[in-house]
Amino acid sequence: MSFIELLLLALALSVDAMVAATTIGLCKADLKLRDGLRTATYFGSFQALMPLLGYLLGSQFKKYVQPFDHWIIFSLLLVIGGKMIWEARTIEDNTCNTDPCSHPRLFMLAIATSLDAMAAGISLSLTQASMPRSILTIGLVTFLLSFAGIMWGKLLGRRFRGIASIVGGLVLILIGVKVVVEHIVRRI
Repeated sequence: MSFIELLLLALALSVDAMVAATTIGLCKADLKLRDGLRTATYFGSFQALMPLLGYLLGSQFKKYVQPFDHWIIFSLLLVIGGKMIWEARTIEDNTCNTDPCSHPRLFMLAIATSLDAMAAGISLSLTQASMPRSILTIGLVTFLLSFAGIMWGKLLGRRFRGIASIVGGLVLILIGVKVVVEHIVRRI
């Protein structure tokens, strides 16, 4: 796999994480640099870890996870997005009811946005790609785009925090729906 192909794969895998990070930036009024770095670290780490797991487990694991991975992603994003929409009804003083940068929430989002990277890792194992280079590239690209996304969300969120929380929740749910639809279309 050439570096350009690997970079394109990393960009494609990091889109969901960037959108989720932007959503966090939209919701959190008192976003600090530490929050952006924590979020980017979660997303970058999980995006790097999942291809490694997929690579190590290879095609053996694919047959067990692939039939329902899309439902796991959808469920996690539905819960998180639904909670954001629910909380948007009670946003006062431009703050969220719960911290979108909390470790449990970031952990769930990082898993939900990186499960497709596990499948990419299985593909990487089949192409004999260099895993250290793949992990580093995917993790770094995701880290940078997630950090940029959360900061972009912070800039937008100052004006549109309540509506942004609703839109962000809907976007997360739509990402989940997209994953399920793509899976169904691939099976046809």
